[in-house]
Amino acid sequence: MTDEKVAVVTAAGSGIGEACARRLNEDGYTPVLMSRSGSAVEVAKDLGGDGFEGSVTDPDDLAALVETTAERYGRIDAVVNNTGHPPSGDLLEISDEEWHEGLDLVLLNTVRMARLVTPIMEKQGRGSIVNISTFSAFEPSNEFPVSSVLRAGLGSFTKLYADQYAANGIRMNTVQPGFVDSYDVDEETNAQIPMGRPARTTEIADAVAYLLSPASSYITGQNIRVDGGITASV
Repeated sequence: MTDEKVAVVTAAGSGIGEACARRLNEDGYTPVLMSRSGSAVEVAKDLGGDGFEGSVTDPDDLAALVETTAERYGRIDAVVNNTGHPPSGDLLEISDEEWHEGLDLVLLNTVRMARLVTPIMEKQGRGSIVNISTFSAFEPSNEFPVSSVLRAGLGSFTKLYADQYAANGIRMNTVQPGFVDSYDVDEETNAQIPMGRPARTTEIADAVAYLLSPASSYITGQNIRVDGGITASV
């Protein structure tokens, strides 16, 4: 077993996932990264970690990622469950197939990852998991219907998991980004954000790094908004 901390990050080839990988590497983690495009392989090479090509919607890809990491390093200290964006469209025109695609992409990916890494973290007596969610999880948006509905479920899963495994030294939280600069954000949208701009991916990564660190050791089961104030509820 290596003495270095190991962090697994999915959808880590660009955007929030890449920012998380780089931030965690600065914190001393060896990054093990995966992305569907394979670009995570290049990011991992740059950071001195390991990269894999695979999809969070494929249980076999997730299993290979976790099993290879455990065999190579003997530990998994942190996991960032990051994904792409699920299908969108008019609420009643979204097909069953698209709903199921979203389920695999933003909820079952986390459930499947938890099944894989929990026994490893239990053996270690510690571990922390952060799920990348969205500000619309608890303030649903017609612009992001599939994401809004299914990531509300992700928040519930996060709380149930956190309660069940807290005594084992394992924590799980979600980060709920607002609009982020890895996508084009128009001026009309910026005007709705109290801070007047989208988040930088590094700002999301800072929040993730905090929740994975010992500094947040008493925080679990929480949904942390990092949204520049765009949500109205308290």
